Amino acid sequence: MTKALYPGTFDPITLGHIDLIERAHNLFDEVIIAVATSMSKKPAFEPEERVLQIKEIFKDTRGIKVIGFSGLLVDLARDQESTILVRGLRAVSDFEYEFQLASMNRAMMPELESIFLTPKAKYSFLSSTLVREIASMGGDVSPFVDPLIQEALKLRFKK
Repeated sequence: MTKALYPGTFDPITLGHIDLIERAHNLFDEVIIAVATSMSKKPAFEPEERVLQIKEIFKDTRGIKVIGFSGLLVDLARDQESTILVRGLRAVSDFEYEFQLASMNRAMMPELESIFLTPKAKYSFLSSTLVREIASMGGDVSPFVDPLIQEALKLRFKK
């Protein structure tokens, strides 16, 4: 059974993330969505909330598991018995950071392979940061997120 890890903060999960998860799900037997605790970002949702949101979105999809984590990704990969890491690349600007991250992970865990997927063109500009910013100003985020997330953002940034 081939297990792939897809780590991220997913604050919030966007349609771009969902696109990558669905495509990874077509490639691997199991996709483990690993929701990271972020110390550096100012999250709209607590890690536990993000895990529950993503579980709800994929509740009817076999082969997708959602977990929270903090700490080193290589430790999580070992714990989950996965040697495949899925990462998304939206633009050339993402490549340098992702290349550095993949190289560092490989130095710590040589058997961990990073697989890069690009989103559909209509999601190539999309980021959680932009979605949070639009939502915080009362803007319509419906083209960018699942309806469940849209509602959660409305409640979070209610003015």
